[in-house]
Amino acid sequence: MFKRKTEVLLDSDLGLRVGGEKKKTWTKSTLQLLAMVIPGLLFVFVFAYLPMFGIILAFKDGDGQLNVLEAMFNSEWVGFANFKAFFEDPDFKDVMLNTLGLNSIMLCINFPAPIIFAILLSEMPFLKVRKAVQTVTYFPYFLSWITYGGIILALINSDGIINNILMSLNVIKDPLDIAGDPQFFWPLIIITSLLKGIGWGSIIYVAAIAGIDPQLFEAARMDGANRWYRITRITIPMIAPTIVLFLILSISGILNNGFDHIWVFQNLTNLERSEVLDTFIYKYGVVTQQYSYTTAVGLFKSVISIILLTVGNLVAKRLTGKGIF
Repeated sequence: MFKRKTEVLLDSDLGLRVGGEKKKTWTKSTLQLLAMVIPGLLFVFVFAYLPMFGIILAFKDGDGQLNVLEAMFNSEWVGFANFKAFFEDPDFKDVMLNTLGLNSIMLCINFPAPIIFAILLSEMPFLKVRKAVQTVTYFPYFLSWITYGGIILALINSDGIINNILMSLNVIKDPLDIAGDPQFFWPLIIITSLLKGIGWGSIIYVAAIAGIDPQLFEAARMDGANRWYRITRITIPMIAPTIVLFLILSISGILNNGFDHIWVFQNLTNLERSEVLDTFIYKYGVVTQQYSYTTAVGLFKSVISIILLTVGNLVAKRLTGKGIF
């Protein structure tokens, strides 16, 4: 019979190991990692978690007060009265219809567009041409919506280049009021979003495609597989986890339109088709200082987003076996 002895091993990274148990110590590398992580944690805490305390405004009567802190601490509790007021608001139906309708169309068009664009880029044989196309399509993303929207408004003006081209081709006789006519607002938002974001949105998919083992494509070519077969049987299945991840995130954000994008093209003449939750919250919360009412609207939007995220993740896991969590 052998007697088991307790060994004490010194490990520079893990600290002391006594009897098979680890006793961690602070090392230089650990402190360096903490120094890198702490600023990010503080940023998230201050700008993401700390403002969550303001959710209590949704259950208080703090509208019309100049001081937000005073509205949070000194106003009376009203329960779910602010939520009820929003659901009974005459504009509720139109705002929700515009938000869901516009985002649903953008999900069907703008979500697959970067994927298709990334696949086309990956199939482009000329490297210099591919880099040039990527540079040109990435550039609009770095312009603010104020600058980019101003350029678009100048192009679609009644005497702008778009109307001049359409009239010169005899497509129209009189200039179109594209920016003011409500029927053109949704197509305008979808097209401008697509032009501005398709290049940048394709980056993650280009990287995912670049990570596929080239031997898979070589083997497929040797077996006589054409390009369409290689795309549908190799490329898309290999980047499916990335597609599922961003699809779930897109579904969860279906109530988010992007305030700056909508605000640039919104005006009084197209308001019936352009008023969405983001602009609605801004007008009532910042302009008219109805803090409690708009906090309730924002909380309602956040709760719906969490539900959509959870349901989308469950459906994706059930259908594809892949999800976020």
